[in-house]
Amino acid sequence: MTEPATKPKDLIGLLLTSLERLAATGEVDAACRLAGEACAVLRPTDPRGTQRFNALLHRLTRPAPPVDQSR
Repeated sequence: MTEPATKPKDLIGLLLTSLERLAATGEVDAACRLAGEACAVLRPTDPRGTQRFNALLHRLTRPAPPVDQSR
């Protein structure tokens, strides 16, 4: 049996980049849902991959800066 041309860590990087670009188009909720699904799939076998998607989720869900209401 031959090894796949793309190693899983390379594939994870590709997926992370794709989700970041999806979020940049305004589809943050969709990107977060997909990142969450990736976490669930990777959790049993790839803790490092899970951590990378979890970090993306945290970046995408940062709270918005406070609005200045003194105006």
